[in-house]
Amino acid sequence: MTAAVSALIVRVSEAEACVGALRARFDPSARLGVPAHVTLLHPFIAPGAIDAAVLAQIGAIAAATEAFAFRLAEIRRFPGTLYLAPEPAEPFIELTRRLAARFPGYPPYGGRHPSIVPHLTVAQTEPAPSPRLEEELRAALDRLGPIGACCRAFELIENGSGRWQPMHRFELGSAPHEIGTR
Repeated sequence: MTAAVSALIVRVSEAEACVGALRARFDPSARLGVPAHVTLLHPFIAPGAIDAAVLAQIGAIAAATEAFAFRLAEIRRFPGTLYLAPEPAEPFIELTRRLAARFPGYPPYGGRHPSIVPHLTVAQTEPAPSPRLEEELRAALDRLGPIGACCRAFELIENGSGRWQPMHRFELGSAPHEIGTR
C-alpha cells in the first residue's frame, strides 16, 4: 500500500449529473471516493503531518481569494485523459500558484508537468480515451448544456483509509460575480 497523501481540490458538484456515470466507469479516482473536481495541489502533505499551522496557512490563502464563477463546456485531452476545461482558467491557476508558493515542497501535479492546466478529469484510459467516450461526454453536455459553477470554497481531502475522504473545507473570502450558472 502506498503512503497516505492529501490533496487540495475544488469540488464541482454541478458537474456530477453530466460526468458522474462516465467518471464511475473510467476514472479510477472516482471509484476511490474522489468527487468531480479541479485539482489545486496533489500530492500534498501526508494527513498525519497536517496541523493547525498548516490549516491556518491554507485558510489565509482562501480568505484572501475572491469567489469566482466558471463554466465547463470544452472537452479536451491529455495523453490517456479526457477532461473538461474550466473557463476562465486563470483563477484556478492563480490559486494553485499561491498555494504552491506557500508550500514549495508540493508543486502542482507533483512537479511532473511544466505548466498548470486546470481540468476536471472525466476518463483515464490507456493508451487513450476512445472517440466513443468523447461522444458520450459530448451528448451529455448537449443534453444538459454547459456546466455553470461557482468556486466559493476548496477542500483538503485525504486517502489514509485507502478511500478519499474530506478533511477540511476552506471558504473563499468574498462573493462571486455570477456568469451564467445553472
